[in-house]
Amino acid sequence: MQESESTANTHASPAALASSIVTAQENLLEQRLSDSQDTSEVDASSPGEMMTLRHGLRSGGWSIATVLLLFTVFEEFDRVAMQVLGPDIQASLGVSDTVLLGLQSFGGVVLVLATLPFAWLADRRRRVRVLSAAGALWMAFAGLTGVVVNTFQMGLARAGSGLGASARVPIAPSLVADQYPLGVRTRIFAIEALGRPLGQVLGPLFAGVVVVAAGDDAGDWRVVFLALLIPAGLTILWSLSLKEPSRGQQERIALLGDSVVVAQSEPPVLLSAAFQRLKKVRTFYFLVVGIGVLGFALIAVPGAFNLLLEDSYGYNAGKRGWIGAITWSGALIAIPIAGRIGERLFRKKPSSALRMMGVCILLYGVFVTVGLRFHSPAVMIALTTIGFAFQGAAFTQVGPSISAIIPYQMRSQAFAMVGVYIFLMGGFFGGLFAGALSDAHGERTALTAIVPPAALLGGLLIIYGSRYMNRDIALTRSELREQQVELERIAGDPDNVPMLQVRNIDVSYGNLQVLFDVGFDVRRGEVLALLGTNGAGKSTILRAISGLVMPDRGVVRMNGRTITLVEPQYRAQMGMVHIAGGEAVFSSMTVAENLALWSRQIPDSAKRQEKLALVY
Repeated sequence: MQESESTANTHASPAALASSIVTAQENLLEQRLSDSQDTSEVDASSPGEMMTLRHGLRSGGWSIATVLLLFTVFEEFDRVAMQVLGPDIQASLGVSDTVLLGLQSFGGVVLVLATLPFAWLADRRRRVRVLSAAGALWMAFAGLTGVVVNTFQMGLARAGSGLGASARVPIAPSLVADQYPLGVRTRIFAIEALGRPLGQVLGPLFAGVVVVAAGDDAGDWRVVFLALLIPAGLTILWSLSLKEPSRGQQERIALLGDSVVVAQSEPPVLLSAAFQRLKKVRTFYFLVVGIGVLGFALIAVPGAFNLLLEDSYGYNAGKRGWIGAITWSGALIAIPIAGRIGERLFRKKPSSALRMMGVCILLYGVFVTVGLRFHSPAVMIALTTIGFAFQGAAFTQVGPSISAIIPYQMRSQAFAMVGVYIFLMGGFFGGLFAGALSDAHGERTALTAIVPPAALLGGLLIIYGSRYMNRDIALTRSELREQQVELERIAGDPDNVPMLQVRNIDVSYGNLQVLFDVGFDVRRGEVLALLGTNGAGKSTILRAISGLVMPDRGVVRMNGRTITLVEPQYRAQMGMVHIAGGEAVFSSMTVAENLALWSRQIPDSAKRQEKLALVY
């Protein structure tokens, strides 16, 4: 019997062998997830002491929170004015529903595309100055919106407005995370999140009052955008006085205490490397995909809802403004409550706070969908108000969750990815789809077709992703602790810093993990040989060190500097050379030509000639 089983195993087909490997890998991942749920609960809990909001604002200062809130409010004024005044703009420019909703969404598309370069810039310049400059750019194009005379000019103005507003997406949350203590961070994020409903409540009132005061004529919608320049300009001047917080300072203080050794300036993070690493953070992946699916509803609902009020009920800009303010008034109450509840849930069990977000998104879809089926404006507005309150409550958990599961070096890129998924995955196409359905079947049918599937799928994806949250938080904090231990060691013995350090490296190809917790040091003057059978991962760890493969987790350092997320070219400039086996030289070139070629790695020409002279 044993002999027959051995024979069967020997002749197992490649497909069966591959299937057994994949099954074993899936079982291993499930076991690691189960272990993380049991063992990382304490480490994933919030480490900062609970403090009052007043104490937190006193510690971090009022300025950054207030300026970010005002930036959000005024940028929301700009967007909501396009929605409330949409029918008036449509009449002035002579465009269809599809073109109007496309123009309203176009600024969002540019906003998304620009978040990536702004995230790149935020890693290399002072974030507060980048935010001020972008705010001035947004203000200029918001004012230009008020003087356009054709569709092309309107598209250009909305593109410029989206470009300026995009800086706030990756920069504002990272400033909040670095400026305010962990014990009050969720409530500060809730204050910043209040900007959207405040803009949605005050924006329609502002737009409606200005238009009516100007005479409510065909072209009076232009006055709204010009009037917005005054308060926006004052806020931009205030932002010039803000001071830049140290990156990751709150985590270091909360986890490691006040006696923290600060790292020397680290190389800038490569965007593509950061995005590869971010996709491997499971909680983040399901969070942004869920938000991206929800983007179909987030962008389509405001514009189509205003067209519904105008086409089905005949409401002018003033009445639409009042209704817009009412529908978002519930969020003003829900957001502070959700921030407080979310903070308590996060301190007990972080994953429950993210599940609360998913449930709120599901309830948003239910109330908005049911409300649209009532033709009575009072019932429709009441149910929509409740739905928007749940939407606002849900998004209070985005900032705290991303700040907890993503290392501080990648926060700007992570928040930029949220915008990318919202607008490119669902936002722009959701607006066009809603416009096409609206032209063919009416606004009510269009919204009923879009909102339910977007909210259902988005909410369920976020709830599913919450199961990975405790493990992701624990891994992020273990990396921070390991970094601090190493910095203290370097500070205590600066003359004995290893030339190369590899710590806790995991690498996967797709869903198949091939390296588990690899770590070693190479000191100056040492030669280290990696021994192992074929497929053991020798080439993979070398590729991870060189930057040719992005690890799932772990750290790579060269001469004490972290280079895990920097591009291979930068590593080569630091003196790292990856020579593939059997390919050390170019066989078609002479020895002298090979030496001359590889000597170009030495930037100083005098030193290069000196080294070459030693060879001959």
